[in-house]
Amino acid sequence: MWIDSHCHLDAPEFDADRAAVLARARAAGVRRLVLPAVRAADFEPLRVLAHEVGGAYALGIHPLYVEQASDDDLGRLRAALERHRDDARLVAVGEIGLDHFVPGHDRARQQRFYVAQLRLARDAGLPVILHVRRSADALLAGLRRIEVAGGIAHAFNGSRVQADAFVALGFKLGFGGAMTFERALRIRALARTLPESVPVLETDAPDIAPQWLYRSAAERDDGRGQQRNEPAELPRIAATLAALRGWSLEHTAAVTGANVCAALPKVARL
Repeated sequence: MWIDSHCHLDAPEFDADRAAVLARARAAGVRRLVLPAVRAADFEPLRVLAHEVGGAYALGIHPLYVEQASDDDLGRLRAALERHRDDARLVAVGEIGLDHFVPGHDRARQQRFYVAQLRLARDAGLPVILHVRRSADALLAGLRRIEVAGGIAHAFNGSRVQADAFVALGFKLGFGGAMTFERALRIRALARTLPESVPVLETDAPDIAPQWLYRSAAERDDGRGQQRNEPAELPRIAATLAALRGWSLEHTAAVTGANVCAALPKVARL
């Protein structure tokens, strides 16, 4: 059984054929999906969807959405975490974090929402799912100030030193479509050399498409030509990790599944 540790199945890109997307995932052996929220307005629809598809979910406000969010949305998150604290499918606070890659965003507001959501996760006793884009050191600084129950650093693309720092704080690291590109040397080196207890697999569907969903490498480099990513792509992404590590697919599924359950303990009980 494969676990997609990060999939936005609630995204509008799936509105026309969500049931078919889910059927393809199940046919490919992807039997568990972790669905992180990005906006407070999505909390309840996402919770309902997770229950409908037998998945897990996380509640949080994505750093690229904090400028659209009101301060009241942090109160909505607190209330939702309290209201659903006994929901077996609520497994984390996320997707939260910092994005220092996309220009023109208010970093101070991102930081304020990040710290506030770390405190909410700590108070709820939940792990976190982190958005990490050119922000690893700032995220680590927050985690050292506010101790949370570990979690997953999604789509990790930092240095080995930064990777080791996240691992020391109880985090697993997410690998997905970016790992399938031969030119992604740092990501592939991390995937190959980190301890077996660290990697988890993800698609970030509909985003971060693997290499074969682009018509050409040039289009990928230019940010053009991407087809929609789906959770059914996870086993083929996993084959890249297996090849890098010299693992069988069976061992890859077992290791990465166990790592998800270690990072998000409530997933193991679903």
